[in-house]
Amino acid sequence: MNAIYITGTDTEVGKTVASTALVARARFDGRRCAGFKPVASGCELTPDGWRNADALALQAAGEPDIAYDDINPYALPLPQAPEIAAREAGVTLQLDVMLAAARRLRHQVDALVVEGVGGWDAPFAEDIEQRDLVRALDLPVVLVVGLRLGCINHARLTERAVKADGFRLIGWIGNHVDPAFSAAEDNLVILERYMDVPCLGRIPHVPGQRPEDVARLLRNPFAG
Repeated sequence: MNAIYITGTDTEVGKTVASTALVARARFDGRRCAGFKPVASGCELTPDGWRNADALALQAAGEPDIAYDDINPYALPLPQAPEIAAREAGVTLQLDVMLAAARRLRHQVDALVVEGVGGWDAPFAEDIEQRDLVRALDLPVVLVVGLRLGCINHARLTERAVKADGFRLIGWIGNHVDPAFSAAEDNLVILERYMDVPCLGRIPHVPGQRPEDVARLLRNPFAG
């Protein structure tokens, strides 16, 4: 079973864009792949229940006929940090529930892209850190760097934090989240100089781009 964990330098840096593209990249290379969003805040009520746009994008990018509840076991209405959103929804987040969903997915695919929440140190709940899930699933980590002012500091701090927690960071992806950021190219040069892991690709700022199109710009982290 191949699986990776996607974290970011912050919230709103394009983890879902990168995650869906990596699912598509794996499928291009012949793997049965799915996305997994254990906890999602900011959901809308539909006839099928609470649904999150990011989790739906992961579902659409992956193998067909995988149940939404396996891809996103915790769909929380409020668009806030998971701990706050869960409290407002009267939900107690449990690591065992997330792991059970991951096990169900592993029976259906041979590659899994797990998308985290916010940045690396954003907790799932008062007693559940993201690193608890990463450790339980024994996952290497890919970092999405939102290319904007401050990204060099955020990327280097996140790399150090991931490694200090005892995990393997296998690469990073630069995402052009701010089209007005004129120093993006210079920042990429500096990031490539200081980051100890390779850049797996760059994602341009193209609203509405399909995962299949972004996938062609990224290296497949499952290829080793």
